[in-house]
Amino acid sequence: MSKRILKIGVIGDGSWGTTLAVYLAKKGYAVKLWGPFPEYIRQMRQNHYNPKFLPGVRFPEKLTLVEKLNVVLQESDLIVFAIPSQYASKILRKISQTGVKLSKRIFVSVTKGIEKTSLRRISEIVRAELGNIPFAVLSGPTISAEVAKGIPTTAVVASRDMRIARKVQEVFNSDSFRIYTNMDVVGVELGGSIKNIIAIACGVCDGLGLGTNAKAAIVTRGLAEMARLGTALGGKAKTFSGLTGLGDLVTTCFSPQSRNRYVGEQLGSGKPIGKIINSMEMVAEGVETVKGVYKLSKKRRVSMPITAEVYQIICRNKKPADAVTDLMSRKAKAE
Repeated sequence: MSKRILKIGVIGDGSWGTTLAVYLAKKGYAVKLWGPFPEYIRQMRQNHYNPKFLPGVRFPEKLTLVEKLNVVLQESDLIVFAIPSQYASKILRKISQTGVKLSKRIFVSVTKGIEKTSLRRISEIVRAELGNIPFAVLSGPTISAEVAKGIPTTAVVASRDMRIARKVQEVFNSDSFRIYTNMDVVGVELGGSIKNIIAIACGVCDGLGLGTNAKAAIVTRGLAEMARLGTALGGKAKTFSGLTGLGDLVTTCFSPQSRNRYVGEQLGSGKPIGKIINSMEMVAEGVETVKGVYKLSKKRRVSMPITAEVYQIICRNKKPADAVTDLMSRKAKAE
């Protein structure tokens, strides 16, 4: 890990991947950005910005748009993986098939979600597809539009190898983007994944016209659910009170720019989930993640009533008002 990081590849041209590519290029790194659709890559190269996912932000000179995946892999010291969780396996398999050896490159996942079929976290999918490569996960309360504007933001880089965590911290840290280190990969990944489900629940409150009291209850009890499942799966309780737990949860539940909160708001106002998703350019990770987390909670026998109601609304067409009634009429208990 003594090699100096000079060249960075970003896999995924959505809002977060593009934001990080622009940010790192502005820091002086030579950055290559790859996306799954070559025609869109060519369009961005010609226009010098990402019209769908990061409009109004010009690409700096050190950012190069690349159509070939193997080029990004071969010519990068550090690779940022920013593919939505439900497409992660497919893209990681493509990476594996290029034959590029990644044992001397740091692989950083910035994806938040759990694969709904296998119930695997991103780090588990990476290990299955790419082997035991140098790996870290970057997560936290990071609304991409705010990072792109240089608004003060904090995040956490987690790795089982603290040398890798510190290396990634050095790359990403700046006066506007403060990075902390952690060794709890499981807790950091689960916090970033489950909070999207709770944000949908908060959005449902907004759509139903419920007040601040209801949202405060959802956030607080939702955090308890995150910690219960997280610790059951090997995460540390302390992680869920930090930036990648409580911090990310608060941001996603209350920000007007939160995609998951928006989905919940639309559900609460009576719109069906299919129509909501079809109207969105960006991915709301919580919609698919809830399917995996719900199954995990059942498998591990962990009580997650808010997650269960979000699952019922999205997957079983339960009326949001009925979900709220059922949550409120549960058997009384100690906190």
